Amino acid sequence: MATETTGETAGEPTPGCTDDLAYDVFARECPSRDALRHITDRWGSLTLGALLDGTFRFNELRRRVAGVSEKMLAQTLHALERDGLVHREAQQTNPPRVDYALTPLGDQVARQLRMLIDLVEDRMPQVLQARERYDAQRTAE
Repeated sequence: MATETTGETAGEPTPGCTDDLAYDVFARECPSRDALRHITDRWGSLTLGALLDGTFRFNELRRRVAGVSEKMLAQTLHALERDGLVHREAQQTNPPRVDYALTPLGDQVARQLRMLIDLVEDRMPQVLQARERYDAQRTAE
């Protein structure tokens, strides 16, 4: 809920956000909600996490983020670029080459996501045990 400098005076509410905060992801119309959605949806978080490993061409990134369709990856990259998290660089070569990399802001966000990804991966045995207990309770009912 940090104040961003986007032309508004610090502390003034952003249209669609609550009166006491400049940005409030819990407010229905606050633009921070869309940014959070782009970052945390399945393909956004996986794309940002993958880009922490470096610069990728489109098809390299698509292979790295297994299961994403060409259309979804293109939409995801567009949204992340618009939000200032991904930089797209088109090189005038034959054939044309387009590289994708994290911006400094994208790097900050992706590092936080990577910590969450690492936590989830490290705790998967506990998650799987919880699923088994849950499923066993549901079948016993």
